[in-house]
Amino acid sequence: MTRILTRSEVAGLVTMADAVEAVEEAFGAMVRGESQMPSKVYLSMADLDGDFRAMPARRGEFASLKWVNAHPHNPERYGLPAVLASLILNDARKASTLAVMDATRITALRTGAAAAVATKHCLAGEVPASLGIVGAGVQGKLLIEAHRVIYPNITVVVADLDTARATALASEFGGRTGTLEAACACTVVCTATPARRPVVQLEHLGPDCRHINAMGADAPNKQEIAGAVLKSAWLIVDSREQATHSGEVNVPLHDGLLTAADIAGDIGQVVAGHLKRPPTARLSLFDSTGLAIQDLALAERALARAEANNIGLLVDLHA
Repeated sequence: MTRILTRSEVAGLVTMADAVEAVEEAFGAMVRGESQMPSKVYLSMADLDGDFRAMPARRGEFASLKWVNAHPHNPERYGLPAVLASLILNDARKASTLAVMDATRITALRTGAAAAVATKHCLAGEVPASLGIVGAGVQGKLLIEAHRVIYPNITVVVADLDTARATALASEFGGRTGTLEAACACTVVCTATPARRPVVQLEHLGPDCRHINAMGADAPNKQEIAGAVLKSAWLIVDSREQATHSGEVNVPLHDGLLTAADIAGDIGQVVAGHLKRPPTARLSLFDSTGLAIQDLALAERALARAEANNIGLLVDLHA
């Protein structure tokens, strides 16, 4: 039988703390050769102001396929989230469909978690005092939640072109609203915007900024961080193959501002302890494109808890 899980059901099955643990495990599994993950496939639809991405992965006895979109105008046009996702989870041994679940919440959780895990390992034991959020949308909130799992006392500064939205998000977490420069003066900076032109320039970064999580660039031609910032940082990606065509590095690489040699390695190597931040590196930067193995790791947890608590609708999908 196949278990159908709605968004509200999935939200009740996994927490941000689960996501942080699952994502950290997934990054390690990649380095240990315990997973398979082809690069995501894009179905671009410029005429409809959106795109779809197909994201397959396999780890052990489980395989999954996530089908996710990016339609930035959904909220005002249709009253729908800009990102919607569905995930099929299979038994890899016999190909039976174990679950079909909404993955919108999973996507949001694991994206925030990836940034927090990157901060933890790229800072190599340093405890950051402050977190700057550039972009006060849904993902900005999840980035704060994820970092608070690891650093409960971290202070928060939120910057956004929409001051009211920034103020609301900052207030929710006992933080404050600030300018772009104020957010970039924090120990850790997370960018979560849909920008196609650099928002953060080298001169925006304060002397205490130690790490940046670039989370918004997840498709070709998107860019949040100026090439000069990337060039000055110890640069880590989640997947070289994905990052070079759809991550923060994709535009600087295309324009010749960066070369492949400027990428120090991937986050799995850092998590596994195979790659360490150089003592001379003042700034590290994590370029996240989002990995299917992260979704799979969290979906496994959701299914296990659904089975244990008899949650969801059971159907004979292949009848």
